[in-house]
Amino acid sequence: MVAATPTAPADPATPVTPALGVSQVHRYYQLVDAGDVPALVALFAPDARYHRPGYEPMVGHAELERFYRDQRVIRTGVHTLATVVTTDDEVAVHGLFRGVLHDGGEVELRFADFFRMTPQGRIASRHTFFHVPAV
Repeated sequence: MVAATPTAPADPATPVTPALGVSQVHRYYQLVDAGDVPALVALFAPDARYHRPGYEPMVGHAELERFYRDQRVIRTGVHTLATVVTTDDEVAVHGLFRGVLHDGGEVELRFADFFRMTPQGRIASRHTFFHVPAV
C-alpha cells in the first residue's frame, strides 16, 4: 500500500516533475481500488482523454465519472504495479489486476497503462492495454 501523496504543485506555473507524476499515478490506483470515483476523477484534467479497449475514447470529467460509476465491468479489485517508468511528463506502468466483475466472475490479468501529465500534475491522458489473447 502506498502512502497518501501530494496532488499538484501549489504554484500552477511550476512544471510537473517525474516524481509528482509517479505519485499521482500511484494515488490513482489507490483511489480506483477504493472505489472513490470523485477523488479519482479529480486527478484528471477537465479535458482529459482516456482510451480503453472496447470503449470509445472518454473525454472530460463527466464521461470519466459515467464510466467509473455505470460502465466499468469491474465491481472490486486490486491493482499491483510491477514496473513504473517515467519521463518528464509521462508515466508508464505494468502490473497485475485481480478482482471481481459485476456478474460475479473473477478476473486476473496483466495490464499496461500510459499516462501523460499536465504541467500542473493532473492526468491529461491515459491509454490502457490488457494482456489477453487476441491474435
